[in-house]
Amino acid sequence: MDVSPWIWEVTIGATIVFFIFDVWHMRRNPHEPTMKECLRALSFYVGAAVAFGVGVWQTAGSRYGGEFFAGWLTEYSLSIDNLFIFIIIMSKFSVPREYQQTALMIGIVLALVMRGIFIAVGAAAINNFSWVFYLFGAFLVITAVNLAREGHEDEQGYDEPRLVRWVRKHLPVSEDWNGVRFFIRENGSRLLTPMSMVVLTLGMTDLLFALDSIPAIYGLTEEPYLVLTANVFALMGLRQLYFLIGGLLQRLVYLSYGLAFLLLFIGVKLILHAMHENELPFLNGGEHIGWAPDIPIWLSLVVILGTLVVTAVASLMSDKSKRDPAPS
Repeated sequence: MDVSPWIWEVTIGATIVFFIFDVWHMRRNPHEPTMKECLRALSFYVGAAVAFGVGVWQTAGSRYGGEFFAGWLTEYSLSIDNLFIFIIIMSKFSVPREYQQTALMIGIVLALVMRGIFIAVGAAAINNFSWVFYLFGAFLVITAVNLAREGHEDEQGYDEPRLVRWVRKHLPVSEDWNGVRFFIRENGSRLLTPMSMVVLTLGMTDLLFALDSIPAIYGLTEEPYLVLTANVFALMGLRQLYFLIGGLLQRLVYLSYGLAFLLLFIGVKLILHAMHENELPFLNGGEHIGWAPDIPIWLSLVVILGTLVVTAVASLMSDKSKRDPAPS
């Protein structure tokens, strides 16, 4: 896929302008978005992602179009799982509802910056060292096993990032919210606000999330441009999704298991791809391992969609059976 430098520049520039405007707008008018606002914004973001994917399909071919949709769906699914942690963070810090949208948006911007760094590093590693797919694949398999063992996240399972604990211990932090400000002055001293601690926690948490999301999407496409745009579109609708389906998230009891299966599938796909492109001298004499199949993107897309549908239906059916009273 040949992406001209000007397309990169326009894409990155438009993304930066969009997020800066969104943050500025929310800081001027912090509030809890209504259901109508969330639905309108989410419809726009999903529609924009679908339109972009169709555009890639039409201009670059079905292979790259399929890779974008597979990557976007995977990143969006992982982002939904991340919302469990976001809800716990908001609860632990007792963030007022009218300030949660601002905290989420700034945390998402930080996540996008950090993922951009991971994308660049991942692309450089892949271009220079084909064996990195072995590492990515093994990491995703281990992550999948751990995610399946942990199951559904709960409040007791969340540990505050070490950096946040260090800041809380060594720097003065105000007890008052003071709106969405990050710093205030009290008795001549400059203090951090609870909002700054929330944003720092969200940023550090998103950094950890990027450790599995970036290898996962590189297992579906090796095109950095598609990796970037899939992440951008997945993160764009995250805060609206937070307010729209916050209650529904608690009913998706099998989401972690579904995501664990997806990460396992992509991890195995990466390892098979690494074997197919093998250059390690101690494996098969540095020759390609011919029997290792390269899983096509259409099959990956079918597995991703099928897993998400089965996970959602099974979760909602399980929740319904628990809510319905047993017949007397």
